[in-house]
Amino acid sequence: MNDLWHAPTRTQALDAQVRIPGSKSLTNRWLVLAALSSGPSHIHQPLKARDTLLMASALSSLGAAVEDTETGWLVTPGPLVGPGEVDCGLAGTVMRFVPPVAALAAGDIRFDGDPRARVRPMQKIISSLRDLDVSVDDDGRGTLPFTVHGTGHVEGRDIELDASASSQFVSALLLAGSRYDGGLTIRHSGGMLPSLPHIDMSIETLAHVGIRVDAHVTDAYNATWVVHPGIAEPFSVTVEPDLSNAAAFLAAALVCGGSVTIPDWPEQTTQAGDHLRWILRDMGAHITQSSQSLTITGTGAIHGIDVDLHDVGELTPVVTALAALADSPSQLRGIAHLRGHETDRLAALATEINNLGGRVTETEDGLIIEPQPMHGGTFSTYDDHRMAMAAVVIGLAVPDVLVENIATTAKTLPEFADMWLTLVSQ
Repeated sequence: MNDLWHAPTRTQALDAQVRIPGSKSLTNRWLVLAALSSGPSHIHQPLKARDTLLMASALSSLGAAVEDTETGWLVTPGPLVGPGEVDCGLAGTVMRFVPPVAALAAGDIRFDGDPRARVRPMQKIISSLRDLDVSVDDDGRGTLPFTVHGTGHVEGRDIELDASASSQFVSALLLAGSRYDGGLTIRHSGGMLPSLPHIDMSIETLAHVGIRVDAHVTDAYNATWVVHPGIAEPFSVTVEPDLSNAAAFLAAALVCGGSVTIPDWPEQTTQAGDHLRWILRDMGAHITQSSQSLTITGTGAIHGIDVDLHDVGELTPVVTALAALADSPSQLRGIAHLRGHETDRLAALATEINNLGGRVTETEDGLIIEPQPMHGGTFSTYDDHRMAMAAVVIGLAVPDVLVENIATTAKTLPEFADMWLTLVSQ
């Protein structure tokens, strides 16, 4: 798993089309809703990667049946029961979305994950469940491992939640809240709420299955959501391509010149990756979109950018890689919450790019990137798929970048390394 992978360079312009598998964020939301629905549901073209397979396994351990079909998965809900064990791996959606579902199970459900998962913030989900009179045993750590002692139902009520560390805390309660007695009201109280598009995604998927959520969002500091009681209707959906997984491939057009096209790019979406259109435009790309695809064309230069990525933090690693190759400095703001992701992404990006001769400085809420000539060397990924994707973007322009554990990209895109080699070699 920790072998070094020689990132390929390319000096010729691209003319490529890359088909991206389904969205991880949407796949895992559809899986949760299918497990809580009133009948069998079909999920077509889902992402089948480590994070989504862990979600399917977690829901199966609670009583749902997840079966392979020719086009994806058939999910049949069953009685939610324990005892059971959930392996969260390093998947934030599993460790945050499944405990509120487990609270509805009759029995004990134990959660654990990879070593790095044990340092990811979980206290807000644990304390929210306790506010709902759900017993959770975590030995006072506020992290994995912990056990949810379900009683078969949860009494809904108004709760206050500081979700400034992750919007997943809100989405987790939204997805399960309609099954709580009387529904659920969630009031955010605390620092700036990150990644609002992901909360919008949760509300949109809930609406698709007949669950009403009233959202009262004044700004990123003041927000309330009311989840009305009900049972999700069975559904059949086709999952959109994962637009965030497209980031590295689109970035290649800026680094190498030429164009990269992503088929089936949705005209309207709640995915954070859709913001790539504006970010890459501001960094020098020409954008062409139709009802069938999105094409990014490099114009021969990469420009520095001053941008707030608060709502789209998952794009930060690839944007940072591009900024390190740009013709002027960049400042990325609003992303302090990335310190609690798969790794501390701000520290990791600064360390690894600086080890290659770059100049990246951490700020209180982001990064300042001052482009410098870079050289080859080992780029550590910290078991973080987005770090690996940043590394290969730099490797397009910097010879002899050796990526540690490229296999970590299997978290959301198992075919990433092969897809990248195909892109660079054509």
